Amino acid sequence: MTAIALCLDRRTQERVTAEATASGHLVTVRTTAGRELVAALAARDVDVAVVGAGRGRLSAEVVAACDRGGIRLVVLVAGESERRHALALGVYDSLDAMSDWSELEPSLRGVRAIPSRAGGPLGGEDASRVIAVWGPAGAPGRTSVAIAIAAELAALGHSVALADADPYGGATAPALGLLDEAPGFAAACRLAASDSLTHDELVRVAQRYASPRGAFWVLTGIGRATRWPELTSERVERVLAQCRSWVDYTVVDVGFNLETDEEITSDMFAPRRNAATLAALHGADDVIAVGLADPVGLSRFLRSFGDLVEAAPESPPHVLVNRVRASAVGANPFAQVASTLLRFGGLEPAALIPDDPAGFDLAVLTGRTLRDASPKSPARAAVRRFVERELAPEPEPQHGRRRRAARPRPVSEPA
Repeated sequence: MTAIALCLDRRTQERVTAEATASGHLVTVRTTAGRELVAALAARDVDVAVVGAGRGRLSAEVVAACDRGGIRLVVLVAGESERRHALALGVYDSLDAMSDWSELEPSLRGVRAIPSRAGGPLGGEDASRVIAVWGPAGAPGRTSVAIAIAAELAALGHSVALADADPYGGATAPALGLLDEAPGFAAACRLAASDSLTHDELVRVAQRYASPRGAFWVLTGIGRATRWPELTSERVERVLAQCRSWVDYTVVDVGFNLETDEEITSDMFAPRRNAATLAALHGADDVIAVGLADPVGLSRFLRSFGDLVEAAPESPPHVLVNRVRASAVGANPFAQVASTLLRFGGLEPAALIPDDPAGFDLAVLTGRTLRDASPKSPARAAVRRFVERELAPEPEPQHGRRRRAARPRPVSEPA
């Protein structure tokens, strides 16, 4: 049961109250004014505040009160003007006021208290994190894993941006069914070069992946590999620095190549093709190394892992092995993969993702995340456990509330 506070117009309030009560939730506060809501939140134990985006209801004081109390803020917008008002207050995730209960209810059930953007990322600039997702040559599923991680972080209530920084051609946009005639990440890099990159500009050049289970921003990658000179090291560093104050988590899909080009060019100041990849890895708080679970994929991964450690010496990589299946590595594939990594690389995997071709194929076919296309996918469950355990652990209980921690499962255990 979730304790809910409502600050809505009377008609919407009656509808939401009836549906919430019928679904087993408890509506503890009902008001039509933002000032009254702020006073009620200070006096009562509330898990979720559902607030209309009108100026008389949604305000900086309401957002701050939710942040102080660890209360999940769900905003309902009726029209473009209210959506702009919410964005101006740093609230990027909102639902249409006419959304039916099936779209609203996932935001109320099993929530975590996540601060909004108005007070800074995760309560402070240092808390915002950049996550770089890398994998060697051979299509280990780096982009699919990056999308899945972004989706799971967003579903936990965080604000998330997925940036495609692959200098050899982006795959994020087509995987999510987004138009990519104007690559958002390259546009952000150009704005950064002219000192014009702001939060408003990031919102303008980014695209929004809409999902009732967790929407997030997408900075699409270059569609043609010949555009790689636009992604210089300095530009990438500036874009990621701006993203730190824009969203809670920035997930960066980087290229496979870790070579430095200095020895093969006569101009030491010329653009480097792999500069975007190296800059993202060097500046990341978390580096995720994705390998493919077959003899060729594991061999490529182990041979390249040393180069990855040199490229990101301050961020010990999280090792994820994708598409674990008996048909490629033999009986008991999870134990086989874990044993191979430990024996030949001294590595312990943070997650082993079971093979799920049907789930990933459906996600690509429909242009959705794995979470939206196949919620019960075993691969999605493995990614979710990794995210909750390693990237976004549940915060400590606040105000005497008890929160159930996720029980970690052995890495060798299939979903």
